[in-house]
Amino acid sequence: MNDAVPEPEQPAAEPAESGPPESPGHEPAAPAPLDVPRTPTGDAGVDARLARLADADHLATDGHVEVYEDVHRGLRDALTALDARPGPAGPPGTPAPPSPSAPYDRRS
Repeated sequence: MNDAVPEPEQPAAEPAESGPPESPGHEPAAPAPLDVPRTPTGDAGVDARLARLADADHLATDGHVEVYEDVHRGLRDALTALDARPGPAGPPGTPAPPSPSAPYDRRS
């Protein structure tokens, strides 16, 4: 009688990464500017925020989110400020806008 226990078969080693194999000496391309033209809007605050988008041109893709969120936040603040600003005053002697009409509860 033989007391030796057979060893289980070892499964074939799987590759650590499931992506395509990289060729030796191949480096990913460096960030390159997209050279998207920016037309001035006439609002200095908005133009400054849009110019900030150029900062993303020199960052790796994972750095774009921070720039985009910063620009979005600034543009949203600029729009909110426009909503809060009162409109231009009318010429002197201009009647005030009509107030909402009273309900029709007046009965005699």
